[in-house]
Amino acid sequence: MNETEFIKSLATFATGENFHLDRTLGIHKIVRNGKKGYLFSVWAPNAQQVSVVGDFNDWEKPGILMQKSSTGVWYVFTDLPKIGQLYKYNVKQKNGREIFKIDPFAHVFERRPNDAAVISDDAVYKWNDGLWRGRQKRSNYFERPLNIYEVHMSSWKKHANGIPFTFKDLTRELVPYLKKMGYSHVEFMPLMEHPLGASWGYQLIGYYALSSFFGTPNDFKDFVNTCHKENIGVLVDWVPGHFCRNDDALSYYDGTATFEYEDIDRANNVGWGALNFDLGKPEVQSFLISSALYWIETFHLDGLRVDAVSNMIYLDYDLGPWKPNSEGDNRNLEGWHFLRKFNSVIKLKHPKVITMAEESSADTKVTGVLENGTLGFDYKWNMGWMNDVLKFFEMDPIYRKYHLNLLTFSWMYRMSENFILPLSHDEVVHGKKSLMHKMWGDRYRQFAQLRTLYTYQATHPGKKLLFMGSEWGQFLEWKYDSELEWSDLEDDMNNRMQMFTKALNNFYHENRSLWELDDKENTLEVIDADNADATVLTFIRHGKRKKDFLIIAMNLTPVERRAFRIGVPYSGTYTEVLNTEMKEFGGTWTRHNTNSVSEDVAFKEFTNSITTTVPALGTIILKPNEINIRKDSRSNLI
Repeated sequence: MNETEFIKSLATFATGENFHLDRTLGIHKIVRNGKKGYLFSVWAPNAQQVSVVGDFNDWEKPGILMQKSSTGVWYVFTDLPKIGQLYKYNVKQKNGREIFKIDPFAHVFERRPNDAAVISDDAVYKWNDGLWRGRQKRSNYFERPLNIYEVHMSSWKKHANGIPFTFKDLTRELVPYLKKMGYSHVEFMPLMEHPLGASWGYQLIGYYALSSFFGTPNDFKDFVNTCHKENIGVLVDWVPGHFCRNDDALSYYDGTATFEYEDIDRANNVGWGALNFDLGKPEVQSFLISSALYWIETFHLDGLRVDAVSNMIYLDYDLGPWKPNSEGDNRNLEGWHFLRKFNSVIKLKHPKVITMAEESSADTKVTGVLENGTLGFDYKWNMGWMNDVLKFFEMDPIYRKYHLNLLTFSWMYRMSENFILPLSHDEVVHGKKSLMHKMWGDRYRQFAQLRTLYTYQATHPGKKLLFMGSEWGQFLEWKYDSELEWSDLEDDMNNRMQMFTKALNNFYHENRSLWELDDKENTLEVIDADNADATVLTFIRHGKRKKDFLIIAMNLTPVERRAFRIGVPYSGTYTEVLNTEMKEFGGTWTRHNTNSVSEDVAFKEFTNSITTTVPALGTIILKPNEINIRKDSRSNLI
């Protein structure tokens, strides 16, 4: 890039149409008048003066003075810096105050808590994940398994000296673990540069930089490359709604509202102690969408999860004061249009990259094609399902008969969006207890119910997500500054719980009826959702082929149900293929139920039914063995 190309590219930045802004702003090697050096550039439209300071000039002010373009971008060419040196911008703000500010477009920062940018050499990386990427381009991910393991980078595992794993370590240990456990994807909580670990990565300063706490950009590329060779996708959380309000970062960069809203009430994010991006400002749109594309393209990501979408699309979502929009309601029109623009750009450039939204309301259509007035996401986290289901499993079974609707209500609205069913980090912190600890009863019964909870998640329509440590039933809440309780696996019950989760994950992958029609109405058929007395829930998951279906029976009480009758869609023989109470999983059963042969005994709308035993607080899954698909038990028509 030369200076002429640089100035030309600034025009699209100012109109919100430059979606590779990192190739323009920040620091770039160029040759000027035969001399090799660096072009520094930063957006500070209302600053009185901006200069570059760093190791190369002993951090002396005013530094290397920059000139201002008509678009408010300051830039300068210098041959002084060397690889590995640190730098910041000395910004003389509109009111005359001088302050050292970070480079918002830096690719590498020094290790936190320090935050100067590092002059780095973007070494060429040789990818060899072409087979994975080609397969993804040809596949329809709505009809494929999506079973996500959610990870907080710094606390999955630490070295003996307490230092967290880097991506080099995770390539050695996490990738084999994901493969062993049968997950299709890993999703990381934010990996971008952030100054405080206690924010879990959700208070960002560097939207184009992998946190140096986690290793180098090439370390992360190695991790992704290795995952792809093992047929594992990689997803990352991204935070375009709000940013860290540290004074030396993005906050009021030139002394005025630069990245944030000018209206102080809209700028202040009271709940998170952050600042909200002005999503209607063209330059901010270029900044954020370029950030998303940078992560997708630089690191070959398979998807992004957009955090806190509700805060971006509703003016009254936060705790502070708010004003209605021009139409008199609570919709953040700028946020709504930005998210549609974001999905439009991403899908145009990368149609098979998955976009997911964490959004907790039902007032805005989040998923689906933009032409239908949606936000354009592929998936939405189903927060309602998560809240209802966990509330049910925390309940004493004596009361569950009155609250089966907590499990079945999601069946009523499951087609309203494309859902991911999350059992995420948010549910195992701040005194909410771990998933294991939420379960009712003594330790044995807690494990039994945890197995049934996970089985319900696996068999309920929608894609899946489970937070790290939950797979073996960690009892303690997650702590962001401690590693997972790996010592739990020395206990036989935890070990068997992990074995169950692995078996369930593999079962999910092997049974097409659990994922290939997730977005179709006919994937779910209810057998009996009203058996309050026994408190047993029975339903069917269908695949594309008539013979491809599973029958699920969930016993939600500590009473074993013998000779329990279940309606079946076809006459024939049915085999138990999963029982959550088998001894190898931590239960007491040593043998599966024998095959069940249908009888001409009507059950609800079915003319045929079977009987079997459903274990206490357990779930069984039955698969057709030899059936007569020409005769439909539901209608008795040949």
